[in-house]
Amino acid sequence: MLNAKEIFTGFTDEPIWLIGKAGSFDTQIMLTLTGASGSKSAHISGGQIQYIDTNNLLEAPEQVADIAPIDRFKTLRKLFHYSGYVMAVTLLAFSAFSFSGDVKARIVLTGSMAPAINVGDVIITTPITRKAPQIDDVIAYQAKRFNGENVAVFSHRIIDGDIENGFIVKGDANKSPDPQKPKAEDILGVVFFVIPFIGNLLTPKALFLLLPCAFGLWLIMDAMKNVE
Repeated sequence: MLNAKEIFTGFTDEPIWLIGKAGSFDTQIMLTLTGASGSKSAHISGGQIQYIDTNNLLEAPEQVADIAPIDRFKTLRKLFHYSGYVMAVTLLAFSAFSFSGDVKARIVLTGSMAPAINVGDVIITTPITRKAPQIDDVIAYQAKRFNGENVAVFSHRIIDGDIENGFIVKGDANKSPDPQKPKAEDILGVVFFVIPFIGNLLTPKALFLLLPCAFGLWLIMDAMKNVE
């Protein structure tokens, strides 16, 4: 036996019927009719018809892909990209100044100047023709034996004296001044900048460990190039 119900009465010129077998009206049905005069929707359940205002229906939002990881990759890629440029420009500038003799970099091997300058720090010096040494400056000078033989380069602080008669120098961590009083011909440069720790990365053992890390970082950077 078929059951029939008229729906959307008066919405169209011709009547619209919902026809089904007995018991079929227990089915949940959502029906929308669109015509020249607009749209009309009805929810049919248990043989009852409930009309719905289509203006109150909300469209489901589009699924937005999680772009946060992609944005992070792009940010990291830009960071490494610009950091590489800054490092390259810095190295080129330092190389130019070093070649001209305006600056010189040295790795600190002892703790005689701690805590101001520590083992593994890199000191940047400039010749005394560029910066006249004064009391409280740290100078790098060629240490010599009493017979005039070169020993090593020391980087200690000036505590007294003058460039003609020789400076009295002392490591901040040492109890007494150095026996030698360096003069102009002994002074290799005046320290004007200190880069902490980086000298520890320039040893053969550290470079042996850093090279594989640098290669791995290059692979990551290459992979991130494909992230759109």
